[in-house]
Amino acid sequence: MAQTTYGYIRVSTKEQNEDRQRIALLEYGLKEENLFMDKLSGKDFNRPQYRRLIRRLRPNDVIVIKSIDRLGRNYEEILNQWRIITKEKQAGIIVLDMPLLDTTQTAKDLTGTFVADLVLQILSYVAQTERENIKQRQMEGIAAARLRGIRFGRPRKEVPDRFLQLKDDWENKKLSSRDAARQLGIAQDTFLRWCRGC
Repeated sequence: MAQTTYGYIRVSTKEQNEDRQRIALLEYGLKEENLFMDKLSGKDFNRPQYRRLIRRLRPNDVIVIKSIDRLGRNYEEILNQWRIITKEKQAGIIVLDMPLLDTTQTAKDLTGTFVADLVLQILSYVAQTERENIKQRQMEGIAAARLRGIRFGRPRKEVPDRFLQLKDDWENKKLSSRDAARQLGIAQDTFLRWCRGC
């Protein structure tokens, strides 16, 4: 059976550029039509193009990726997907940045397989640790920005001058919160939140 070599590219967000990975895969000799790309987090494998690629795999096919963290960033999931690809699908994996992770070379050699498995476990651990570090740095950055007075989310609506009168009317049951909100041109939830804040 003829083998097909596929490339898989992943970036975490739509804003990130995948060119570095694409160039490496094309230079390796892959065809553009055999590249699959997701612009999604590496926290799990619920990615449409990755799923499509796995469904397409046949025995002796090969997946090429630039680095192990492009496959994913969850330790257990990377190991599980590696097992699915190499054992269940009987396909190969080549990680360009880590020549030891080339199952097309190591699968025939018990020592090579052992070394590849050790390297895979270490790199999978590093990928997940980096993901956790990224989340920690984001949380620390947000906390530091808040301390500097930077606000996140939509800007707060200015409370109009008429609000206090309408709040009094609402409290005195002269009109409903829905009517008061409609007169102010805001959502009922916003009117009630303003009332609680006063």
